[in-house]
Amino acid sequence: MPASKKEMMATIVRCGKDPVFFCNNYAKISHPMRGLIPFEMYKFQETALSDFKKNRFSVILKARQLGISTTVAAYVCWMMLFHRDKNVLVVATKLATATNLVKKIKAIHRNLPEWLKIANIKIDNRTSFELTNGSQVKASSTSGDAGRSEALSLLVVDEAAFVEGMEELWAGLYPTLSTGGRCIALSTPNGVGNWFHKTYTEAEEEKNDFYTIKLPWDVHPERDQEWFEKETRNMSRREIAQELECNFNASGETVVHGDDINIITENTLEPIHRTGFDRNYWIWDEPIENRDYLLVADVARGDGSDFSVVHVFDVQEMRQVAEYQGKITPDMFAPLLFSIGSEYNSGLLVIENNSLGIGVLSRLQELSYPNLYYSVKSTHEYVDELTANAIGGVPGFTMSMKTRPLVIAKFEEFVRNKLITINSKRLAHEIKTFVWHNGRPQAMRSYNDDLVIAASIGCWVRDTALTVNKKEVEYKKAMLSGISSSKTVLDTKIEGQIGYRQSHRTYTGTDGRTHDLSWIIKG
Repeated sequence: MPASKKEMMATIVRCGKDPVFFCNNYAKISHPMRGLIPFEMYKFQETALSDFKKNRFSVILKARQLGISTTVAAYVCWMMLFHRDKNVLVVATKLATATNLVKKIKAIHRNLPEWLKIANIKIDNRTSFELTNGSQVKASSTSGDAGRSEALSLLVVDEAAFVEGMEELWAGLYPTLSTGGRCIALSTPNGVGNWFHKTYTEAEEEKNDFYTIKLPWDVHPERDQEWFEKETRNMSRREIAQELECNFNASGETVVHGDDINIITENTLEPIHRTGFDRNYWIWDEPIENRDYLLVADVARGDGSDFSVVHVFDVQEMRQVAEYQGKITPDMFAPLLFSIGSEYNSGLLVIENNSLGIGVLSRLQELSYPNLYYSVKSTHEYVDELTANAIGGVPGFTMSMKTRPLVIAKFEEFVRNKLITINSKRLAHEIKTFVWHNGRPQAMRSYNDDLVIAASIGCWVRDTALTVNKKEVEYKKAMLSGISSSKTVLDTKIEGQIGYRQSHRTYTGTDGRTHDLSWIIKG
């Protein structure tokens, strides 16, 4: 305690100006093993606290058990105590989580020295409390109307990556900060494509007003490699990425493993040509004469959120050589596919035969595209057009409850085993947001998966239809090569047949005497 009233006032003023000084000297926190202890902050916590004060918007990508929630609680307590009429809202995935943070704020205030409590608790509820200076804090669930009617001084979003519908929540809450309010969003990663991931990555690219703070496990001075190895001994790769490494790609329930996503992202290439009427036809490799190509297309209306897409793969290497993605009407898409297919040696053209795809397939048949994909309706077995006409096969690939998991599993297998070369940034981006949702692989909300689905069909066709067809051709060749015509002339003793020689009329016996056999033959 300061020795005099003058020193006391000077200390209060200093605490009001410097939250780090306030926390290190007067804040107390509850330790699970040691009970109530002084909050002696680590350097990374001090830096974060200073960043909260300096920046209006902060987004924190953190590992578990670093005391960042406690640091945020201390900052909120400082703001409420030394500023009048501050309105703070804490939201989290669950009301209990938000309430727990409010309890930490309340506990820090209650354990301050009495002379430092320049404002006391006036109203105390389970999920909120208010100070005598008009400042208040409230916990809320992430319901659609959370905080909408209030002007907020500070919004705290805890575990932001796990909040369902955070995009809509932020759209409703952002206007409440328009009068100068601040925001702190903190979370461990939870895959890509969600609001937290988007906000953090865009902040790194300086596309929004958030200030990024990244705190992986090793910022803690008491953690070393030995600690990490012990801690992760019974953790999965995904859990390690999420809980400790601050790795977005490896932390989510993506269909493709995060490590493979990283490899794909690092190896994408800029196309050598961006062409077409909308410049959305990207080309990486020009067609090579006598080379086999596979084209896989998915058709959309051209006026909604989905895209019509087509991939062109080099069949031998399964390398992506071209790609189109655009909002083009089906009647324009058919001639475009015909043009691309003709350019790439009339490669096998596979089109998903949904309601829109049927129309495009019919148009391509009218244009006499020479190499359309046909399949047997019941077995989905690939057949050529002639066979399809004979047995009642259907044009295009049928995506159904049976085939969808097969083609997606095949795509994941190709990616995992490095059997496909992906050049497109557009496809790589879709792979990042292609996740398991309630046991079903699909694009995250507000994202697309047209390119992923088309690529998946391509992998399935390449590994099943084309491989089986190739084996059948090789088998037939082997059979044919085993059938040879013999030019051997028969050696016969029957006069008048091919192969008869005059020497057959006589026979030399063991006694050295020559015998005439012509009478036997004639007889």
